[in-house]
Amino acid sequence: MMSQRANYYLSAPRAFDLLLEQESILKAQFEAIPELGITLWELVKLRVSQINHCAFCLEMHSTQAAEAGESSQRMIALNAWRDSPLFTESEQQALRFTEQLVTGQSIDQNNYQALVATFGETGLTYLTLAVNAISGWNRVVKVFLPEIGSWRQVSS
Repeated sequence: MMSQRANYYLSAPRAFDLLLEQESILKAQFEAIPELGITLWELVKLRVSQINHCAFCLEMHSTQAAEAGESSQRMIALNAWRDSPLFTESEQQALRFTEQLVTGQSIDQNNYQALVATFGETGLTYLTLAVNAISGWNRVVKVFLPEIGSWRQVSS
């Protein structure tokens, strides 16, 4: 039988307040930068969580993506985005970049220049930080194993 794990927020509230503030900043920037957008933010969070096999985050972010207007069809197709006509060229570019970062690949100069041309330097910076942020959350969840859906009590 598995014993209950620590409540990570209660164990380090100041650190997690910083992570939550980072989430607010990222969301605001994705909403404010036209090349990004809230839909892309949600897709990135979902794709990173798929790669990292984080059930807690997949449940949370699919719910939040649906609330933000994302279609169930696109969320289902996200794991096969390369073969799906449902994603724009810029979304495909962001998803490719996301996968490269999560899997530890380097971004070569041509790829970097293409990303800057699509998202701008500021947009690419926030996209990079978003991938890093959700990857970090996935790792926290993998250690502390909060109950799937428990985020609803915290956010309501």
